[in-house]
Amino acid sequence: MSDLFDLGGKVALITGGSRGLGREMALAFARAGADVVVTSRKVDACREVATEIESLGRRALPYACHVGKWDEIDALVEAAYATFGHVDILVNNAGMSPLAPSSAETSEDLFDKVVAVNFKGPFRLGALVGRRMADGDGGSIINVSSSGALMPRPRFGPYAGAKAALNALTQVLALEYGPSVRVNTISAGPFLTDISKAWPAEARERARSAAGRPGRPEEIVTSALYLASPASSFTTGALLRVDGGLY
Repeated sequence: MSDLFDLGGKVALITGGSRGLGREMALAFARAGADVVVTSRKVDACREVATEIESLGRRALPYACHVGKWDEIDALVEAAYATFGHVDILVNNAGMSPLAPSSAETSEDLFDKVVAVNFKGPFRLGALVGRRMADGDGGSIINVSSSGALMPRPRFGPYAGAKAALNALTQVLALEYGPSVRVNTISAGPFLTDISKAWPAEARERARSAAGRPGRPEEIVTSALYLASPASSFTTGALLRVDGGLY
């Protein structure tokens, strides 16, 4: 059974990998045997996670990249392949979800930033890495979406729309780069990451879900390992809800 979740010899590239769910996935993949490219906007934060990965006996590349900027994504891909020679697992995890005053008062700048980080970046990164995976030995792409795309709320229009587009992109890339590349979505619900510190106390303790609580960051790990590893060899184009049963 352990062989199904073995990532030995694999290289994972994780955006938003310096904190929250991204950090948990980066460390879990390293424990499963993978080398990891850790990227976020702040290189010092990436270096801290890279040091943790190296303490586990794996290699790590900390790399600063704003995934909402096309040219920076191209440079990130080149750096990853120059360092490791291949990427076997891509996790499009970086995102932003600012609350707007209202839909009518949402500025063009805010709209563009939210769509760029949550959709444009994953599109470009998925396209570049997916093509190289398809031309090589295949791989797995995991898009981290949100329950906000399935159960949208007022004042989150750009975010909900961008994450819904990301869900659709999963199926596009699965068809375009299959059969050797699997592409799936994790639809994440509320998790107690850094962003949750701004939530009201009640929201941190309870959730409108079957589980009745938000998720702990480490609870993303098993789902991510499943989609990254041979355990999910016949799973592609799928959306996996990891949200405690939100309703």
